[in-house]
Amino acid sequence: MNKQSARDRKRKKIRAKISGTALRPRLSVFKSNTAVYAQLVDDAAGKTLASAKGTDAAKVGNEIAKAASVKKINSVVFDRGGYVYTGKVRALAEAAREGGLKF
Repeated sequence: MNKQSARDRKRKKIRAKISGTALRPRLSVFKSNTAVYAQLVDDAAGKTLASAKGTDAAKVGNEIAKAASVKKINSVVFDRGGYVYTGKVRALAEAAREGGLKF
């Protein structure tokens, strides 16, 4: 099993347990080699409510928190996307919490 398939298995386990709604959307995180992406997703309607991307995870966390506050969202479900909660994922989450999101 390689790294990608192991992450996919973890991601599927996480997604089986959590789901976003309009009142409490899912904060989904994705990392590429060059950038970090965050989305607020309403799984019930199948829509992305807000998104942010950038190279600095803390800035992306602040941007997504601002976008959520504009839409009057203050509580989310965190979806780390199969990544370990360290480094960029943790920086994004902490910045989003400092920006006013609760999870």
